[in-house]
Amino acid sequence: MHDISDLERRGTPGVFVASAPFISAAETQSNALGFPPAGLFTEHPIQDRTDEEMKVLAEKIFDDLVKALLA
Repeated sequence: MHDISDLERRGTPGVFVASAPFISAAETQSNALGFPPAGLFTEHPIQDRTDEEMKVLAEKIFDDLVKALLA
């Protein structure tokens, strides 16, 4: 969240990606920073996924990620 905030202040669009259990934490951090970042949430868990499974997750959100970057 801090990185996305920093990028946006510098004029570079950014979108964070996190897994679903972090929705509440992202909202809390956004409120604390006073910054409403663009963000996407994906399925959880992540750490035990194979590379192929990670590619599938990335493909599911890719179009939304590009749209958020260009918004």
